[in-house]
Amino acid sequence: MLIRQIPSLILVFIFLFSYSSPIQLFAQTAEELQGDLDSLSAQIKSLDAEIKSYSSKVAKTQGEAKTLKQALINLENRKALLAKDISYTKLRILRTQDNITTTKGRIDSTESVLDRNKKALSESLRSLAQSEQYIPAFIGVLAPGSHLSDAIEIMKRGSEASRAINHKVRELIDIKMSLSLQKASYESSKHVLENLNKTLTNQKDLVTQTSKDKNSLLVQTKNRESEYQKLLAVRKAKKDKLESEMLDVESKLRVFVDASKLPDTGKGVLQYPVEDIYVTQYFGKTAFSTKNPQVYNGSGHNGIDFGVRTGTPIYSAGAGIVLGTGNTDSACNGVSYGKWILIRHANGLTTLYAHLSVIQVETGEKVASRQKIGLSGNTGYSTGPHLHFTVYASDSVHISGPTEYKSKVCGTYMIMPLAPKEGYLNPLSYL
Repeated sequence: MLIRQIPSLILVFIFLFSYSSPIQLFAQTAEELQGDLDSLSAQIKSLDAEIKSYSSKVAKTQGEAKTLKQALINLENRKALLAKDISYTKLRILRTQDNITTTKGRIDSTESVLDRNKKALSESLRSLAQSEQYIPAFIGVLAPGSHLSDAIEIMKRGSEASRAINHKVRELIDIKMSLSLQKASYESSKHVLENLNKTLTNQKDLVTQTSKDKNSLLVQTKNRESEYQKLLAVRKAKKDKLESEMLDVESKLRVFVDASKLPDTGKGVLQYPVEDIYVTQYFGKTAFSTKNPQVYNGSGHNGIDFGVRTGTPIYSAGAGIVLGTGNTDSACNGVSYGKWILIRHANGLTTLYAHLSVIQVETGEKVASRQKIGLSGNTGYSTGPHLHFTVYASDSVHISGPTEYKSKVCGTYMIMPLAPKEGYLNPLSYL
């Protein structure tokens, strides 16, 4: 019986040998690394609370500045908050790096134990396979005149050896599983670190852009309040004309919206594209859109607005395909969506994310539900940092071609999502 067990035990043993080579030890001890992690975690917690407190102050100045002084203060506040975000991200990077180092140390230790146990098991198997101590002796006691008690004793010793080997195999399997979990944690931490480094790069870019916006504003206004008021008036008039022009273009689209292709309305059909939900403008004929025709042309709001500060992560409302991305500011500055992303979902809905500062997906890319696709901003015509979120019936919306829609207001071709009014759906019917 014991002999029959040996081949299967050897197969298990061979399986346990299939792992990567040991990783080198690191200079710091586990206690020192844990101390670093605890210190960093405390700093992160403190800075996180500081950022939340500061964010609430900045949020009070999210609307469009009515004076040049307020506009400059808003830009400085955004820049200061971004600086805190950068400090926060740097601390998270340090903590993640320490986590990676700690995990590597554990992997090294586990691999050392695994190596020792494998050698012990190897020796036991070799000894068992080559020894004639048990089986020949067992055969001998079956000869005439032998005692049955001798045979039982030999069988007992063989059974004890088998149990010892099985115990070592189980130990190796447990260690192997522990090592796999540690390596999975290591790879996960590396992925987190990669994303944090990307976030840090984006935050630094936003600080640079905010500085450029401030300088541009000072140049355009010559640091004069009267020039700032003229600038506001020109922007609103231009935006108003473009809105009217777009409505005319969209009204001529001949698209039939098949309601049978739309999902039933209800909560959770789509996911919210932001973490903290604060709606600053609703869909349709809202009080604000009715009272401010110069802003929405009296036609109602074609989506909903979420009040979020610049640099806030924006997520896909569902799994889908990126139909396109763009930036209307490159054709006509400050009058429309700014940086935008359009995603088509499998349920008959298509979603638009506008006024972004950073786009992190590409046309044709498949995205998962709640995947980060960009960062919020204040591009296009925006009365303050926010996310404009529109839901379309998929069959109704398309992205204008390179020579399809030439704006009379701007004198340039506009590349952007277009749909007839029947194609716009209330996002809150599906969120």
